[in-house]
Amino acid sequence: MSYVVVGGGLAAAKAVETLRGEGYGGPITLIGSETDRPYERPPLSKGLLLGTDEPASVFVHPLAWYDEHNVDLRLGATATAVDRNAKVVRLAGGEAIAYERLLLATGSSPRPLPVPGGDRALLLRTLADSHRISEAVTATTRLVVIGAGWIGLEVAAAMRGRGAQVTVVGSTALPLQKVLGDEMASVFADLHRAHGVDLRLGTHVTEVTATEVVLADGTRLAADVVVAGIGVTPNVALAAEAGLAVDDGVLVSSSLATSDPDIFAAGDIANLEHAYLGRRIRVEHWDVAIHTGRAAGRAMLGREVAYDRLPYFFTDQYDLGMEYTGSAPPEAEVLVRGDVAAREFIAFWVVDGRVVAGMNVNTWDVAEQIGDLIRSRAVVDRKRLTDPAVDLTALLA
Repeated sequence: MSYVVVGGGLAAAKAVETLRGEGYGGPITLIGSETDRPYERPPLSKGLLLGTDEPASVFVHPLAWYDEHNVDLRLGATATAVDRNAKVVRLAGGEAIAYERLLLATGSSPRPLPVPGGDRALLLRTLADSHRISEAVTATTRLVVIGAGWIGLEVAAAMRGRGAQVTVVGSTALPLQKVLGDEMASVFADLHRAHGVDLRLGTHVTEVTATEVVLADGTRLAADVVVAGIGVTPNVALAAEAGLAVDDGVLVSSSLATSDPDIFAAGDIANLEHAYLGRRIRVEHWDVAIHTGRAAGRAMLGREVAYDRLPYFFTDQYDLGMEYTGSAPPEAEVLVRGDVAAREFIAFWVVDGRVVAGMNVNTWDVAEQIGDLIRSRAVVDRKRLTDPAVDLTALLA
């Protein structure tokens, strides 16, 4: 039996690692369109931009690992089609690679800025993109970041750390407002303002020139470098053209199987039936790439898999470190323990008296406890939940 993995990112690497770790000794081919071997993306907008991470630290495995584990690593190769009848993946050069089981982990592409001159804006998705931004920005650079989401804010923080003059343009009234709600989004707005970032919120860009970014109200922002972080689009063309079920990603079961039982999907493109949440969810983050990649590898081998890991993500901006666990609807109430002004606290999103998500800010070694509290579905006492003197594990009783 031969296994083929299309996609050269973290989910693909973890799937291949799992196949070998679970004892599979047959042929494995990993096809990646980039010329770099699989790497982790969080450092691209954090330590690599800031200059605190060594470039080689981003790679999932040493290059020799692939030879040592008998993985046929095809870099700089583009898969152009999946022929489900012949059970082959066709490459741009005309080669056809046969598979018994196939994993699609094709990731996402950054959305280009859809305004006149938008192609002047640098995008951040690949290792090459990160290097390009790092080389373009110096301590004297006037940088305009378009997009006040995670990527935009992390780029802003890293570049302020290098001394650049930074302006962030966002369409909502607060950064991360749709993700965190007003109260928690204000924490990040205050953080960036405290570090000298000029936030231009509740507006949008209408044009990018060689020297300026033009806003909807006519404001012209001087810009030596422009970076756009306005979201990504899952790369589902290969799956859709193969006739697989696609809707905001590739539709997969809790075992990561697509509508074809011999084809699986993981990472950014996987719109999966979450075994704990009881609904479909698609998450674009490092943690999901790792764990859906591993789960898909096990499922490809015929193991019983029901993906139920709670969504998790993290960010590091200036002196703020944060972890978020769970999934909260917009109507959830936010309760806080700790000191928000000092940026040392835990925020809990609560629905019907039960914690559905938690965010720990500069408060460590509690993410697992937050996860346990969410999974318990326990109705919690509000006073005890917000009292720092009460251990989180005591709320499970």
